[in-house]
Amino acid sequence: MKYKQIIKVLAFALSLNLVVAFAKLVYGHLTGSISMKADGFHSLMDGASTTVGILGIWVASRPPDESHPYGHRKHEQFASLFIAGLLLITGFEVARGAIQSIYEPSIPRVTSLSFAIMLGTMAVNLFVTTLESRKGKEYNSQILIADSLHTRSDIFVSIGVICSLIAVKAGYPMIDVVAGIVIALIIAKAGLDVVREVSFTLLDASVLDTDMLCGIAMEIEGVEDCHNIRTRGTADNVYVDLHVLVREDMHMDEAHCIAHAVENHIKEKVEGVKDVMVHLEPEIISGKDKSERRQ
Repeated sequence: MKYKQIIKVLAFALSLNLVVAFAKLVYGHLTGSISMKADGFHSLMDGASTTVGILGIWVASRPPDESHPYGHRKHEQFASLFIAGLLLITGFEVARGAIQSIYEPSIPRVTSLSFAIMLGTMAVNLFVTTLESRKGKEYNSQILIADSLHTRSDIFVSIGVICSLIAVKAGYPMIDVVAGIVIALIIAKAGLDVVREVSFTLLDASVLDTDMLCGIAMEIEGVEDCHNIRTRGTADNVYVDLHVLVREDMHMDEAHCIAHAVENHIKEKVEGVKDVMVHLEPEIISGKDKSERRQ
C-alpha cells in the first residue's frame, strides 16, 4: 500500500513537470529565448528523473526471488545512470546551441506572457516540491525527498531565467546566451551528481556509522564486544554484517538467541535497515576469568 501511494505522488508530480517543460520549451522556441528553452530542457529532465523514481519504486516493490535473493533495488541505480547520461547529453546540446547563437545572434522577444509563464511554472514547481517533501516524510520515502530537492533546484534556475529576460528587455541580449550556458552547466552538474550518488551504492560504499552500530549491539545482554562491521545499500534499504563476541562457555542455543536479539534490536533502532547478518564468535578469556565467571 505504501508503494502505491508513493507512485501516485510521483505520477502526479510527473504530469505537472511535463506541463511546465512543455510551456517553457514551446514559448522559448516561439520567442527565441535561449535561457527559457534551456530551462524547459531542465524541467524535462526533472520529469525523466521522476519517471525513474516511479520505475524504481515499482521494481523495489517486487519481492526477492531465487535469482535475486537480495531483491531488485539495484535496477533503480542502473536506470538512474541512464538518466545521468541524458542529463549530460542535454547539457552539452544546450551549451552548444547557446555558443552557436554567439556566431548567429538573434534578439529574443520578451513579452509580458514570457514573465507570466516563468512565474506560473515557478508556482507549480513550488507546489510539487512542497507536496513531495511532505509526503516523503510521511511515507519515509527517500525517492520522494530526493525528487523534491531536484524539483526545488528548478525554481532557482527559473529565477535566473527571469533575470535574463529582464536584461534582454533592458537591451542586453547577450545575457540570455550567458544564462543558457549557465543552465547547461547546472544540467551537466546534476548528471554528474547522479553518477556520484549511484556509484556509492553500486560500489557497496559504507552507509552507516560502525561505532553507532557496535554501541547498539552492545546494549544486548551477553554481547561482550563486536567488530568487522560492514554496511551497504541505500539509506532506506541497508544490509548490515557484523561479528559479535560472546562468552566461549556459552551454550549454542543461548548464543543464537543473542544473535537474533542483536538483529532485531538494530532493525528497531536504525531506520532503513533491511537485513542484519550476525556472525557469532567466542570471546577468548583466561583461565582465571573463567573461574571467576563460573562462581
